[in-house]
Amino acid sequence: MSRLQWTADLDTGIEVIDSQHRSIVDYINRLHDAVEKRNREEIASVFDELVDYTATHFSFEEGLQEQAGYPYRAAHQRVHQVFIKKLDEHKRRFEQGDMSVAYQLIDMLRNWLVGHIKNDDADYVESVRKVIDSGENNGWISRSLKRLFG
Repeated sequence: MSRLQWTADLDTGIEVIDSQHRSIVDYINRLHDAVEKRNREEIASVFDELVDYTATHFSFEEGLQEQAGYPYRAAHQRVHQVFIKKLDEHKRRFEQGDMSVAYQLIDMLRNWLVGHIKNDDADYVESVRKVIDSGENNGWISRSLKRLFG
């Protein structure tokens, strides 16, 4: 299994979102490296960081969709919630000693992230770009980035 490479077809054209997605790819690659080393402690640490960062990203993305009046925000949020449940299930299995779940997790993360960006996220880009390009909610974006990401 190779590391996940960011490719231009994953760009949404919304820099703040693309930057967060690239960070998630970095977490996936760090997890991949820890699994390759079979370093259980490092796997657990990176996994926790990945879950926290992903939940924060989802919160930001959903807020941005709300600011843009994206009509399918609730459905997009449900997709996020289902994904978080899957992550929690993998984490539970890993904590119970199932090391093989780490490999399954990497596959799931890679497939889900790429599919989610290219399909689900691509659907909201036009709505969000209109708001960003108009500059009407830039204050909200700055405040949210600072509040969620420090």
